[in-house]
Amino acid sequence: MAYFFYTITFALLVLATLLYATRQTWKPHAPPIPYLTTPGPIPTPLYNLAAYLQDRLSSLHNPYVRLPTSSTFAEDAEAGLHSATFNLAENIEAGDSRMGLDVEGKREVQRMMKRRGVGFDEARRLVVEERFAREGVGRDGRPLDRKAVMFS
Repeated sequence: MAYFFYTITFALLVLATLLYATRQTWKPHAPPIPYLTTPGPIPTPLYNLAAYLQDRLSSLHNPYVRLPTSSTFAEDAEAGLHSATFNLAENIEAGDSRMGLDVEGKREVQRMMKRRGVGFDEARRLVVEERFAREGVGRDGRPLDRKAVMFS
């Protein structure tokens, strides 16, 4: 059995070497590889795949995740989830008894802030644009469906 494995491995090595040595002959006749040889931006599913794999690998590094607790607006502000355009001070000063910001939304924004190294406002904008893209909505807020009818 071991001889069979070594024979197959040796044959594949010889084949790969021959293909590499003769690449100038057969390369012009080979079909183009999509997304690698064509110009333009990286397609959204492939772009999101890289981010998804990066998040999964980081979660494998630290498999323990704290359970969400009912945070308050003050805790959200201390976590850096506020800015001049998204001010939580009014809620804190008014003694708002609600639970605080959405746990999933906070997690997405914090992940975007960490992954891209951007501020809170920019991370919020990027998260909203990703949600728009997933739901079939353009950057301007209009649906991308050709059959959509809008009245102005």
